[in-house]
Amino acid sequence: MGLITGGLSGIGAATAVEFGKLGARLVLLDISGDRSGVEGRVRTAGGHVTTIACDVSRSPEVEAAVASAVAAIGGLDFVVVNAGIAEQSLMATGNPERWAEVVSTNLLGSMNTVRAALPFMRRQRHGHILVVASVSGREPYVGEPAYIASKFGLVGLAHALRMEAANYGVRVTVVEPGTVATPLTLDNPVVRPLLDAIEPLTPEDVARCLVFAYQQPPRAVISELVIRPLNEPTNELPGFRDPAP
Repeated sequence: MGLITGGLSGIGAATAVEFGKLGARLVLLDISGDRSGVEGRVRTAGGHVTTIACDVSRSPEVEAAVASAVAAIGGLDFVVVNAGIAEQSLMATGNPERWAEVVSTNLLGSMNTVRAALPFMRRQRHGHILVVASVSGREPYVGEPAYIASKFGLVGLAHALRMEAANYGVRVTVVEPGTVATPLTLDNPVVRPLLDAIEPLTPEDVARCLVFAYQQPPRAVISELVIRPLNEPTNELPGFRDPAP
C-alpha cells in the first residue's frame, strides 16, 4: 500500500507501474488529474490504483489528500516523494517568481508530503519514505540555480529525516538520478540538446531503483542511491551560456 506524488507522468508514472507489478494498492497524487493511460497501465501490471488531484506546495491540500489515501488503501507502507518542476536561468537574470515556484514545489512540497505521511507510519511503527532528488543535488552546474538549490536541500532533508524516522521503525532512501528522458526534459528546448547528445536514463531505470531499495529487508536501508547515464557530461546545460563577456 503506497502513495506516489507526481504520479501521473515521468518517473512517478513508471514507479507506479513497477509497484503495480508487485500487486500494490496505490494512490497517485498529481497537480493534474488528467493524464490518461497511467491508471490503466498500473492495473494491467497487476496493481490497484486511484488518483487524487493535489498541489504539493499547499500543505492543507496535501494533508487532506494523504488522509484520504490512507483511508482508501487501508494503510501506508511506502511513500514516493517525487513531485517536482524545473527552471532554466542565470542568477543575474532569472525570474524570482519562478524560483519561488520551484522551491515551493520541490523542497517545501516534499516537506509537506513527509509531514502528512510520517505520523501514520510512526503510529504503525513501519514504513518507507523514498525521496526522488537528483544528481543536481550533489553536483552544481550553470543554468538551473533554483532547481539545484532545491535538490541540494532535498538531499539534506532526506538524510535528516532518515535519522529521525529510524526511531519510528521507518526507513528513508534518497535516490539521485542523472539525466532522465521525461516530459520535463524532452519538451524543454534548453535541456533537450543534452538528451540528444547522450543516451539518457529512462523513467523505468529510476523506478527499478526505487523498488529495489524498497524490497530490502526491514533491518536494512539503502540510505542513498545514485544512478546516472554512462556518458553523462557535467558543468553546464548545452546552449545555456551567458552571452555577456
